Amino acid sequence: PEPEPEPEPEPEPVPDSRSERDPMPTPTPIILDCDPGHDDTFAILLAAGSEHIDLRAVTAVAGNHVVEKSTLNARRVLSLAGAEGIPVAAGHAGPLLGEHAGPRQGDRYGGPDVHGDSGLDGWEFDEPTVPQDERHAVELMISVLTESPEPVTIVATGPQTNVAALLLAAPGLRPKIREIFCMAGSTHRGNFLPYSEANVLFDPEAASIVLGSGVPVTYCGLNVTHQALVTAEVLAEIGAVPRLGKPAEALLRFRSGTYDKIWGMAEPPLHDPVVVAMVIDPSLVRCQEAGVAVELHGAFTRGATAIDLAGVTDREPNARVALELDVPRFWRLLTDTLRNLA
Repeated sequence: PEPEPEPEPEPEPVPDSRSERDPMPTPTPIILDCDPGHDDTFAILLAAGSEHIDLRAVTAVAGNHVVEKSTLNARRVLSLAGAEGIPVAAGHAGPLLGEHAGPRQGDRYGGPDVHGDSGLDGWEFDEPTVPQDERHAVELMISVLTESPEPVTIVATGPQTNVAALLLAAPGLRPKIREIFCMAGSTHRGNFLPYSEANVLFDPEAASIVLGSGVPVTYCGLNVTHQALVTAEVLAEIGAVPRLGKPAEALLRFRSGTYDKIWGMAEPPLHDPVVVAMVIDPSLVRCQEAGVAVELHGAFTRGATAIDLAGVTDREPNARVALELDVPRFWRLLTDTLRNLA
């Protein structure tokens, strides 16, 4: 008989900065652009507490609340974390075209309904010790990119207005951006309109600019973040964290109450830290390259993300799209990081 052919050798995996082979991984420098917001709070804590991230700046945008409250809340969270020395700047107070798409189209829910009047109801924060940088968020982003010897990753967990404005204001700095991670969109349904996720809906033009920028983009949408549910077990684990556990649990319990009231979800998803977790450990989320387009004109679908997973159009892939989360490992990463930060 013919001899059996020898099996081809497995390809050697390409290690990245978080490879297990490297006991001292190089932290990834990031700018976190956000609109705190309860879920942004945990994105900030994860970024500030991870040894795999070098948090260079936090910039705020209008989204979950007005930009003044988003900026104040970012300062409050960094102060709670003890993360002094990280600059915080206020950015755009509204979308690029000057009007939020959601209220114009009659969406039923606003940020205060989910996050309370302060944007972070549920816990009484002390006066923040982290000051506000006097520069506009886009100026701060330009400064961080210009001064960095290596490319910087931008993580956007709110409307992408600041990021789009950066790309328009300083196109020559695009090579200094390693990648843009967005908590945005969905391969399925929306949350503010039937097919539109809030971060995209509140500035569809900005999202379209980011996707068309030529910078590598990763989209992590509701189809994945809705896998990260705040269960009773998760609340117990987070609540047991020294120092940070009590405020963290109180914030999550408030948000669980509003989600249950509005959407009938007693165990709500915690969207934004999933995107930061992807930067820390890319193996947490299974992704696929796909063409992503944003609907700008639809009477009922403005802000919808048309994600071509099956390749049924002739659009070239312009984003890496998140599909599946390793849920136990995600929560373990978050709680372990909170313990380290505490």
